[in-house]
Amino acid sequence: MSVLLEQLIEAFRVLPGVGSKSAQRMAYHVLERERAGGRHLSKVLAEAVERIGHCARCRDFSESEVCAVCGSAARDADQLCVVETPADRLAIEQATGYRGLYYVLQGRLSPLDGIGPHELGLDRLARRVAEGEVRELIIATNPTVEGEATAHYVAQLARQHGVKPSRLAYGVPLGGELEYVDRGTLSHAFGSRTEISE
Repeated sequence: MSVLLEQLIEAFRVLPGVGSKSAQRMAYHVLERERAGGRHLSKVLAEAVERIGHCARCRDFSESEVCAVCGSAARDADQLCVVETPADRLAIEQATGYRGLYYVLQGRLSPLDGIGPHELGLDRLARRVAEGEVRELIIATNPTVEGEATAHYVAQLARQHGVKPSRLAYGVPLGGELEYVDRGTLSHAFGSRTEISE
């Protein structure tokens, strides 16, 4: 096998979930059937890595200093939704009618991995909340151990500045059957039950 082909296969392994066999299939596919697609991919990838940075307000990916969401006058500035990743922000944007603003942590608290409040920009979030415009901080971190620890930290930060923290509800999925829901999810859903209004 040529050195360049080995380098190409190894380069594909940078992608999440891509092992040596998948990387080999991708490399062979590009060389055998998609050379034009490979050229286009390399051009767009190089340009994206060079030009896409982070929004100065929300830390989401952006080509400009302030992203389109933060720069929009049509968004509700008194609601701020805190998410772990840009993919989480996109999921909320596509699935809901939420019209507030976002703050993207780019991760979650994980002391064992060296990820603390500074790495997540929580000092910047505190300054933003202290400005007084935000009335509700919606915490939309994932329901993992690290996500829950992050949510707790962010909720305390909100309360320190007199801002109401709220947490996304989670539990039994719509259309799901109780017998197939895992015990942890069912337990949390049962404990977080709410009154049915008339």
